[in-house]
Amino acid sequence: MIITAGKRVDVQRFIDRKAKQLTFFVRGFWELRIPYREVDLYFWDTLEEWAHIESRCDAPYSQKERVFWHLLHQLHYWPEQKLLRDPYLRSELTTCIEYLEGEGQYPLDCIGIRP
Repeated sequence: MIITAGKRVDVQRFIDRKAKQLTFFVRGFWELRIPYREVDLYFWDTLEEWAHIESRCDAPYSQKERVFWHLLHQLHYWPEQKLLRDPYLRSELTTCIEYLEGEGQYPLDCIGIRP
């Protein structure tokens, strides 16, 4: 759990909140409305927030959480230009985004793990 302004937030609520932000950042980046440095800052801010969650290793993973961590890792792993221009990578990441938004199927070969 994470304590934010006196409230405890469990892992699933953290993932739900951050997944909405993540999809917003990725779509904005692809539409050239959000610079990559902002996406990178979001990555580091998310890890900082995650570090404050209590008992995060005890909670079981949901499929949504696995997709969230996978997508977040991919955004940090691949260089900016590959994220923008590689059609295969973008297709894979779009599948993740659609799943997080509740509009798609669980992506195959998605191995997201907690930091």
